Amino acid sequence: MDHVAVCVLMATLAHVTNQHYTSTTDGYTVIDMEVPSKPLNITVLGVTSTSVYLSWSEPLRANGPIDGYRIYFMHANLTGVQTHRIHGGGSNIQYNLTQLKPNTEYDIWVKAFTAKNEGERSDSIINKTDISGPSPPIILNLTCQAQDTIFLHWQRPLESPSTIDFYHIYIYTIGALVYDNITLPTSKEHLQTSYSIKNLTTDMLYHVQISAASYSHYTDKLIEGQLSEPKEVLVQSNCDKIQQYMRHTTNELSAGMIAGVGCAAFAFLLSILAFFIWRKCFHSTYYYLDDLPCSVPSTSLDWNVASDPSGDYKGAIPVDMFGKHVAELHADGDIGFSKEYEAIQSNHDEYSSEHSQHTDNRAKNRYLNIIAYDHSRVQLLQMPGQKKNIDYINANYIDGFQWSKAYIGTQGPLPSTFDCFWRMVWEQRVTIIVMITNLVERGRRKCDMYWPKEGTETYGVIQVKLVKEDIMATYTVRTLQIRHLRIKKKKAAMAEKLVYQYHYTNWPDHGTPDHPLPVLHFVKKSASANPPDGGPIIVHCSAGVGRTGTYIVLDAMLKQIRSRSEVNIFGFLRHIRSQRNFLVQTEEQYIFIHDALLEAIESGETNIKKEQIPKYVQILQSSNVEEKTEPWKPLEYQFKLVTSFQCKDFNVISANKVINKPKNRSEIVSVESSRVHLTPKPGEDGSDYINATWIQGYNSLREFIITQHPMKETIKDFWQMVWDHNAQTIVMLSIIDEEFEMFWPTEQESIDSDNYKIKLSSEQTEATYVTRDFVMQSLQDDYELHVRMVHWTNWPRQCVYISEIFQLPNAVQETQLGYQNGPVVVVDR
Repeated sequence: MDHVAVCVLMATLAHVTNQHYTSTTDGYTVIDMEVPSKPLNITVLGVTSTSVYLSWSEPLRANGPIDGYRIYFMHANLTGVQTHRIHGGGSNIQYNLTQLKPNTEYDIWVKAFTAKNEGERSDSIINKTDISGPSPPIILNLTCQAQDTIFLHWQRPLESPSTIDFYHIYIYTIGALVYDNITLPTSKEHLQTSYSIKNLTTDMLYHVQISAASYSHYTDKLIEGQLSEPKEVLVQSNCDKIQQYMRHTTNELSAGMIAGVGCAAFAFLLSILAFFIWRKCFHSTYYYLDDLPCSVPSTSLDWNVASDPSGDYKGAIPVDMFGKHVAELHADGDIGFSKEYEAIQSNHDEYSSEHSQHTDNRAKNRYLNIIAYDHSRVQLLQMPGQKKNIDYINANYIDGFQWSKAYIGTQGPLPSTFDCFWRMVWEQRVTIIVMITNLVERGRRKCDMYWPKEGTETYGVIQVKLVKEDIMATYTVRTLQIRHLRIKKKKAAMAEKLVYQYHYTNWPDHGTPDHPLPVLHFVKKSASANPPDGGPIIVHCSAGVGRTGTYIVLDAMLKQIRSRSEVNIFGFLRHIRSQRNFLVQTEEQYIFIHDALLEAIESGETNIKKEQIPKYVQILQSSNVEEKTEPWKPLEYQFKLVTSFQCKDFNVISANKVINKPKNRSEIVSVESSRVHLTPKPGEDGSDYINATWIQGYNSLREFIITQHPMKETIKDFWQMVWDHNAQTIVMLSIIDEEFEMFWPTEQESIDSDNYKIKLSSEQTEATYVTRDFVMQSLQDDYELHVRMVHWTNWPRQCVYISEIFQLPNAVQETQLGYQNGPVVVVDR
């Protein structure tokens, strides 16, 4: 359970492991009877491209305590040696021989050594390492073949460990998320390969890379090689004709042909110039995407001026004083927050909202009291054949930090306003939609589903296609392709664009999230996704005021912190409330904004990009404060923040009940808000309790259950939890001894409950762990639950190298490919 000690031990192991190489030969050896005899039963447990995992038994004769073993490995008359020191006894020794060459045969033997001398040589074992990935393929040609197709031609890798079995093609959309990847089988006869990639988007720039892959010599896994040099191609209309024309002109041209081409090109440029002038001066820009965005930078900071003499407005707070400021507001039962929020509520002018109150528009408002001010409302453009003055949508422009009209605050769309909403997205050149509500909350409809669940839907003149959906623990990102149906075919290039919807799924209605860090990550992620030339960010919840205002204030204040090292929540909120009513609807949300920004200031940047990790770790380990130029807090400071939470009595009510205390091995118990519940038995108090906790993962809020090693009295409770929550993967980290006994059935027995029976169906020993498969059979019907246990003892302390630590999570992830429904149960002492 001491995870910090585990981390320290991992780092220590990495530093103290003794590795060196010598160039020597091993001839006849004179055996000294005072030295250890030869190690026995040397075997290979596993092989990779750069390592061989070995096992052997200790010598029959040691003549003193054995300090360790030397592992010799010879290839091409060169012998290397690595040293494995041991602490304490052990009849079976395991060691991972690393830093070997791929696809190379080695002669391996082992010798024990004591403080005095080295022992006899073990029997040799000859083993070949696995292949490594092929070198990168060479892209010979990447061209646009049609308005939705590109042609790709590449050459086989120059260096390959064996036959190449597959190619992987990676296609990225420039400025967006990964578009797709394609896997193609191949054979050794294919020295060059070509492939046409279809169903792409016109007028989109694509980035293409290829890698080759070969099957491992030892498993059925594919080993992928290096990626090729990236190539880019623009997919555009009539590119097939352009390519055909270019191919014709590669032949020797006459002077007349060259002159003709020059004249044609000049005429083409003139026509483009004329079209541009006509568009700018004489033609409506409604249907096109090349008009200027509505949001523009502004240096106006009227809300950030000096404090108000009346005392309501204190001005900007320096970052280093913000913690003290928040503490003062929290004092005496949050009285300071109450005064500030009351001042914001009472300090407002009367702004007209005649369009919201108009008879034709009332049905377009989700709530009667949530209206759009006339002076800041978003007006839809007139459509051909439409009645006049049909330009209403319940939405307002809202300023950001140093950016006018940075956001559009709006309500959750109604079925009758879906077409208006998507017209607004199109006309305002919106790229990012932020949704902070679920469709139904507490049994009430909060928003209607204004996007297609799958495939394509048409809303008025806008067609919306769901391209993909990335679901994470607290939010979902949907990639949507929108197309304007009124644009002529000749303007098809300007008829569509990609829009990204960031949907936060864990924000309670009228309340606030339990912890601000996931919200801060969501705000940063969604706001930074808006391109520099994008329109305003649309933000909506249900009414478009409470959670919407909280998001906008958080994003604007994070920008102010980065730009000016100061915070002015009071002034900014009072300013944007003049643009849309009731923004930040409750005092609880106002307090949450302060606590969240204080968390952001104290925690620093906690999301580290992949390429920054080496520098990040180096800075954390450095004692030189001057080197800490990035917004990353020191390691000791971070650990204090992580461990600062102190349980109160109300946090552990169930765990401390008299009837439940015997079910706990120690004082480490589940917090009430996240404890796992069992199906209660009628009339039995405490029958719903087990010392187990839900833990959030990357993809789900309930991705893991962590629990103590079951006691004799709680074995059936443990399997009841597995049954109740459909858990199909168990990760077992305990070492079995007298105190921590087996809690699963053997081949000869079963565990019987009132609802199910558990049987062991198979058991398999791998190099470093054991897998056990169980079948839980229902006693009421034919339902069966298949459960796999991955048992890895003393992890990660037994890992010699840090890289070995990842063998366990990788093995569990591979196991989960066939078990995807329930959480992963992690059992520890």
